[in-house]
Amino acid sequence: MTGTADQRTAAAAPTDVDVAVVGAGLAGVGLGARLRRAGRTGFAVLERADDVGGTWRDNVYPGVACDIPSALYSYSFLPQPAWSRVFAPGAEIHRYVQDVARAEGLAPHLRLGTALTGARWHDDEAAWHLTTSRGPLTARALVTAVGRLSEPRVPDLPGLGGFPGRVFHSARWDRDLPAGLRVGVVGTGASAVQLVPELARRAASVVVLQRTPPWVLPRGDRAYAPGEPRPDRAALAEEADRLFAARLAGSPAEAELRERAEAHLRAQVPDPALRALLTPDYAVGCKRALFSDDWYPALQQPHVTLEASAPVSVDGSVLVAASGARYEVDVLVLATGFETTRPPFAHLVAGRDGQLLADHWADGMTSHASTVVHGFPNLFVLDGPNAGLGHHSALEVIEAQIDYVLGALDHLDRVGGPLEVSAAAEAAYTREIDRRAADTVWLRGGCRSWYVDERSGRLTLLWPGRAAEYRGRFARFDPAPFARAAGHAAGQPEARPF
Repeated sequence: MTGTADQRTAAAAPTDVDVAVVGAGLAGVGLGARLRRAGRTGFAVLERADDVGGTWRDNVYPGVACDIPSALYSYSFLPQPAWSRVFAPGAEIHRYVQDVARAEGLAPHLRLGTALTGARWHDDEAAWHLTTSRGPLTARALVTAVGRLSEPRVPDLPGLGGFPGRVFHSARWDRDLPAGLRVGVVGTGASAVQLVPELARRAASVVVLQRTPPWVLPRGDRAYAPGEPRPDRAALAEEADRLFAARLAGSPAEAELRERAEAHLRAQVPDPALRALLTPDYAVGCKRALFSDDWYPALQQPHVTLEASAPVSVDGSVLVAASGARYEVDVLVLATGFETTRPPFAHLVAGRDGQLLADHWADGMTSHASTVVHGFPNLFVLDGPNAGLGHHSALEVIEAQIDYVLGALDHLDRVGGPLEVSAAAEAAYTREIDRRAADTVWLRGGCRSWYVDERSGRLTLLWPGRAAEYRGRFARFDPAPFARAAGHAAGQPEARPF
């Protein structure tokens, strides 16, 4: 699903569509497939890259793989029955997204190499006017499906710009990186835990700079045998949802999960001094819990060094740590995460009266149903505020949101619009999120994480409940919380919010 043929199609495509979808990762491709299946052909999927796949297209570092069981990482309406491993490699997931786009006939709707540069709501037309790198576009509805792991976060390290060797973020991997180099890795999050063991196999030396250690649980990955049946997706989803109990601070399930993580650390790290450096001082799950059987062994190899402090500067080819230690390296890998709580796309979207979505979210992302935002008619945000899961597959929420969007479009067809959720509904949902988040490890676990808005201290990335509950409540569109009834544009009285 790449190449100039799709781009030529896009160049000749109409400039007025019913639905504009921004992003061709799992959320955008999934919505496109469901739109086609519903008989809706008046849509366009804008993608700034030259291929579909989102984070699985961008992340090609050695060792990249899913960190939840593969059986949960495909659409329920188009399951993948032949994953090669319990935890699928990233390239395999990328191929799956490409195959879905091809099988579902999305090529005529894809506008690859097309970056969104602005979007503004026009009340008089009840439409979104988009500007893109390939020209303007008008749409009745706008859906953002850009994901939360699409904009790399680069640390502001003095001297970084003068580093003479290769320096890149883990999501912008240098495919031509030769073996036998001295490599510095900044960060110990999910990407680092996957790539460091692979780097240790090919680098002359590796130094890992750790600000805070992660909790690591056993992974148990393996290849499936030929003809071996894959796990039942529904049963696996129910099992995963039970893990939410461990995200409640002070619960027996949380204590049990901590014991599992501590046992894994004890079993793999016999040296008590190193074990102490690798033991977090916060609750399991407060930061993203990681799964690996080779992270701890990699750190104990003679040519791998764990520096238990963060980098403070770069002095030529020397990486300087907060401890005062200095490490000369040829390559610097920034496994430093992504812009999550303050998504850059929000600076491009202007709603009613020209208000930027970024300004609406100045105190942290808010929404109703994790999908719609007051002041932004006919806008739907997939995988956005409180739409992530800290214990389950992201697709559980994404698919429910897709159902919600399809229901909203059907409502617009029947009744008219525009659809704008009321301020009261958004405020009530935000209060519910805050109340439910207060008892979770994400707010009470004693850590700083990318799940929590750094300004307000609110949990803005995750749904603080079970996936099944989210699906039960929001997989069906409910028009009641929307302030503008169909007749409003025609001069009829505004509907009450509830």
